[in-house]
Amino acid sequence: MPIPGTPSRAELVDHLVRTRIAGDVATPRENNLSHYRQLANGNRHYWLGLELGDRWTDEQDVLAVMAERVGVNDDAEHRHGQDTIDPELTVAALERMAARLRKAADGQQRVLFATGHPGGLLDVHRATADALRAAGCEIVVIPEGLQTDEGYVMQFADVAVLEHGATLWHTHSGDPMKAILTGLEREGRPLPDLVVADHGWAGYAGQHGVDSVGYADCNDPALFLAESEGTVQVVVPLDDHVVSPRFYDPMTAYLLAEAGLA
Repeated sequence: MPIPGTPSRAELVDHLVRTRIAGDVATPRENNLSHYRQLANGNRHYWLGLELGDRWTDEQDVLAVMAERVGVNDDAEHRHGQDTIDPELTVAALERMAARLRKAADGQQRVLFATGHPGGLLDVHRATADALRAAGCEIVVIPEGLQTDEGYVMQFADVAVLEHGATLWHTHSGDPMKAILTGLEREGRPLPDLVVADHGWAGYAGQHGVDSVGYADCNDPALFLAESEGTVQVVVPLDDHVVSPRFYDPMTAYLLAEAGLA
């Protein structure tokens, strides 16, 4: 079960490893390498709302960034079996994200939350939204009636999600975030000062010029490439769908405490 309260840094590292949010994660090496190759080959499904051009056409370059920023095995000959996320890199990224959340709170900024992984991360975003609202931030309400080819863009518990067939939908697409930002512009409303998200929601926001921070798994390299280029400000490496969403609670508590929002 998750540890209660706000963990110390060492306690959080141990918790991340025990729950496989980091450390030896469930995502197999062959899946990681397949996604790196698809991205390098120009498959836009793996670009997560970003425009990568021809800058990342060598999968070995992608692997090098993922080894540096996520902690996957940097041996190109390691093709099958276990892969890893370095929990120290996870916590360091949480601390960088906390600094950006603190800036948002100090400036009482407009913040938009969104997730393409509602089964794992919805409550992480919801709790962060609650904390920023309590600090005086405006949590952006998305326009009504938005949809993409995949479904309807809705907002639950302050978090934008994709809804399809009365079900919250897992999506890598940047189109839902495009629909939100375009909708805000069409209504003459200001864009967010900050987007806190994951998958294509975070990628498209950063590509559109909005400050963007978020979460990504070790088989979703695009956001880490964007972070390395400065398009996305902070990306936290983690397994984005572990056995229980409650396992993320200590991580969220640590993030909010580091941001001075607890």
